[in-house]
Amino acid sequence: MRKSGSVTVGNTEMYYVSFGRGKKILAVLPGLSDGLATVKGKTWVLSLPFRKFLRDYTVMMFSRKNEMPEGYSIREMAADQVRALSLLGTGPVYLLGVSQGGMIAQYMAIDHPETVTKLILAVTAPDANGTVRENVSGWIGLAERGDHAALMADTAEKMYSEAYLRKYRSVLPLVARFTKPRSYERFLRNAQAILGFDCRSELPKIDCPTLILAGSGDRTVGKDAAEEMHRAIGGSELYVYEGLGHGAYEEAGDFYGRIQEFCDR
Repeated sequence: MRKSGSVTVGNTEMYYVSFGRGKKILAVLPGLSDGLATVKGKTWVLSLPFRKFLRDYTVMMFSRKNEMPEGYSIREMAADQVRALSLLGTGPVYLLGVSQGGMIAQYMAIDHPETVTKLILAVTAPDANGTVRENVSGWIGLAERGDHAALMADTAEKMYSEAYLRKYRSVLPLVARFTKPRSYERFLRNAQAILGFDCRSELPKIDCPTLILAGSGDRTVGKDAAEEMHRAIGGSELYVYEGLGHGAYEEAGDFYGRIQEFCDR
């Protein structure tokens, strides 16, 4: 079963897509790319990596809410996500946060532990470290100038392995051509929230089973971010994909199988 829907959070809507028939709920929070395009209307393509989950789980992938006020923080995004789950009546969820979504997921587990059964933090960081700050500040500048081709090219260079880029670099201009949003306001609100993020001192509060997935060559959040989270979150598990970077969730063939094994355990 696949569907696309929305839930009212405050004075605006939050889009989500849902697929699967299982009783267990896997909630998925995507990264900064959600600032360029929401999940609305993408149910089929977004379900493909999760096809082995669909018997035992209902997978729900959420966008950030449509209208985000100036100064909207990662912690506020987490609170709004919890409100959305409550309104949808999901109960506690298995929570997968990817990149910026992982930042939101950390605050959900810290501030609302009753909502998270198990936590998966993928290619993310516990704060806006130097690498994160340099990258995100650069992307903000490109978005403010409306240089979408350069924005897409730089994010790809920071995301994928060299082997992947050699294979697909030539198509990046075509991707840029078809992904430019009408406005960058949503992207900028998401990006600016990252610059104010730092939950390092509160990570020991996370006490649910936690799996951390990272790439050894992550040039988006830095190679040390995963180890920092692992040291601070008691009992957490860490798996690092050698030779891959921020795009490990697209490049590693066992990425989603590893998540499923952790959730099923």
